[in-house]
Amino acid sequence: MQRPAGPADPAQPHSATLIGSVQRAMRLLECVAGHEHGAPAKQLARETGLALPTAYHLLRTLVHEGYLHRDKGLFFLGEAAERLSSSGAQQKRRSAVVDTLAHWRDSIGVPVYYAMYRDGEIEVICVSDSPGIPAVEEWADFRETGHAHAIGQCLLSQLDDNVRRDHLDRYPVQAITPYTVRDGHALLRRLERTRRMEPVVERQEYALGTVCAAIPITVGTTAATMAISLPLHQADRLLPAARQLQAEVGRHLGSLAIAISI
Repeated sequence: MQRPAGPADPAQPHSATLIGSVQRAMRLLECVAGHEHGAPAKQLARETGLALPTAYHLLRTLVHEGYLHRDKGLFFLGEAAERLSSSGAQQKRRSAVVDTLAHWRDSIGVPVYYAMYRDGEIEVICVSDSPGIPAVEEWADFRETGHAHAIGQCLLSQLDDNVRRDHLDRYPVQAITPYTVRDGHALLRRLERTRRMEPVVERQEYALGTVCAAIPITVGTTAATMAISLPLHQADRLLPAARQLQAEVGRHLGSLAIAISI
């Protein structure tokens, strides 16, 4: 017995047509991307195996939507396609940083943090930890307490004096544990004594029972840092682990320099 046609049946050919159109449009985009100096419609139709009228229709649509642009009869990738490409590359860089931090977390046996100073703020970009290697709980906003943790102190030490003072005017030094630096003058003196490329260490200044170390990463004018933390009873591991991380970062500085823009 033949099944009666349901209301969804007429939509199936339409859906198939839409999928086919998307596939053909993607083939055209890929083909255009392979022609740095542009290509005419006839060539694109030939290389994608599309009928010329179909290629013309899709090309006009892609131009209208901003994925292509036409100049003197040649088609080039448009701004919309370039934004997609940029976004994809950015995600790929972020994924590479996440994977790298996870590798260092497991090989060194510490949680690893990646942070940078951007637009006047301390930004923790990525934290790699695990149930067995937990990160420090952010119980007080990292952006507002840069004076108290190794990440913030390391970033502040890389800034010029005016930018550093502006940051501390916006986020004044305040004690959040009994071990926190007592005032802005004491912090500035400490930052001025910080030796270039030396790990910055803090002990229980941000969180009781925790010690942290951060190493500076300066690429151009961008201040960044990689940091680690350990429970207080493992404080003897802190500097050796920081030195190990610093050596790893040195070997991967090229890729980190690219990723610094994420």
